[in-house]
Amino acid sequence: MNCNANHSIRCTVRNCKNHCTDQDYCALNCVSIGTHEANPSMDQCTDCLSYVKK
Repeated sequence: MNCNANHSIRCTVRNCKNHCTDQDYCALNCVSIGTHEANPSMDQCTDCLSYVKK
């Protein structure tokens, strides 16, 4: 896959459309991060809102 990896955004979510499969980086210029919790207290409470399933 030809991918323009953004070396400022590391990512290991290989089933995301924006993931550069030959590298652990995102191809987006910017990502949105959010939460599914009212009061997040752990990293598991956060989500990449830029995720798109392949």
